[in-house]
Amino acid sequence: MDALDVARWQFGVTTVYHFLFVPLTIGLSVLVAILQTMWHRTGNERYLKLTKFYGKLFLINFAMGVVTGIVQEFQFGMNWSDYSRFVGDIFGAPLAIEALVAFFLESTFIGLWIFGWDRLPKRLHLAAIWAAAIGTNLSAYFILAANSFMQNPVGYRINPDTGRAELTDFLAVLTNKVALVTFPHTLAGSFLVAGSLVVTVGLWHVMRNRDSADTGAYRFATTFGSWVVLVSSALVLLTGDIQGKIMTEVQPMKMAAAEGLYTTESPASFSVLTVGSLDGSREIFALKIPYLLSFLGTGDPHGTVQGINDLQAQYATQYGPGDYAPIIPVTYWSFRFMIGLGLAAAAIALLVLWSQRKNRTPTSRWLLRATLVMPALPLLANSFGWIFTEMGRQPWIVFGEMLTRNGVSRTVSLTEVLTSFTAFTLIYATLAVIEFKLLLRYAKAGVPELTPEPEPTDDDTERPLAFAY
Repeated sequence: MDALDVARWQFGVTTVYHFLFVPLTIGLSVLVAILQTMWHRTGNERYLKLTKFYGKLFLINFAMGVVTGIVQEFQFGMNWSDYSRFVGDIFGAPLAIEALVAFFLESTFIGLWIFGWDRLPKRLHLAAIWAAAIGTNLSAYFILAANSFMQNPVGYRINPDTGRAELTDFLAVLTNKVALVTFPHTLAGSFLVAGSLVVTVGLWHVMRNRDSADTGAYRFATTFGSWVVLVSSALVLLTGDIQGKIMTEVQPMKMAAAEGLYTTESPASFSVLTVGSLDGSREIFALKIPYLLSFLGTGDPHGTVQGINDLQAQYATQYGPGDYAPIIPVTYWSFRFMIGLGLAAAAIALLVLWSQRKNRTPTSRWLLRATLVMPALPLLANSFGWIFTEMGRQPWIVFGEMLTRNGVSRTVSLTEVLTSFTAFTLIYATLAVIEFKLLLRYAKAGVPELTPEPEPTDDDTERPLAFAY
């Protein structure tokens, strides 16, 4: 083990941990805005109660996401200074816009939304949550645009004197084909997570508080969340299909690694399950679907998918001697866990809808138990998706331009990285417990009781700011 290994583990752990909060924040911001819009248009108080209820869960998650996200920027300069020096001119623009425009947009209007319930006109207050939701989604786009440069570098040139990548076309970076498909795929995955949480909390209250006056609100939330999950699942599959074809075009090694395909095949089959040697180099048994990999990669059931061995020889000729294949078992299984866990969440949502048909109240304990683990399924699917995306790019940190081993800070020792890695892991474990307990506590509390709005006065300068919760 050396400093490079630990730096990679630290960035992987902190990034995956941070992304546990990101999709829920992205998805819930829009769903809360939709619920408040429904209240604004209908005047039905159950939508207001659900807005404040799920809005509280959204704010808890948002705060935790901000705290854990700050660490990411510091790692670029501390553990990956050579990488930051190489790509800083490219990353600077989208990440600066993300911080100065998108993040300030969402954080400012979240503040107005929190404290503006009794002080802002209803339309302006509704606009505040929509502005925050738009800012949250814009933030995701700019970050994904920066990440997509690592997958498919565009709009740049290499300065021969400094050896740095320099930005030549910012529009090309923002319209990178990888970013254009990754953004809707990420949003669909985020709504899958948020919808799952809405279903879980709603169904729990429906089954545990059947005689409650708010049962109608919980039933609506359960149905609403289930449809969000199903629609999101369809969009995840659609955008994932497009993403697979672009991935095959710009990173053929990643597609080959997703299947563990060592030899070029036409047509190529997709293996649902493969048992192989420990190093992933030899297949012992496989359950395959004919033509599917060719269709996923090329759009043609008889299309050619390049194998790892042929690509390895091609890259060795193009980039010099070295091993250009990622860790095959990791890419193979993370790709399947990503798909399988997402489909499992969709299946549970379908069962929930079926259990509530014709205004029935679900009674199955097994359904409740399945629903309780439902939010974890798309969360894990998102995490495995990013593990596949980043590990499948290896050994490149910027595909075709910079190897990961060349991006690490040369002056940071193994002890220093190991110390920070251990500290962050312990802190994040503590924060995870806090987040889980807060979400559990307020989810169990249920929708809030509505209090009458205070009568307006001519002078309310002495009125304290009204926190909605």
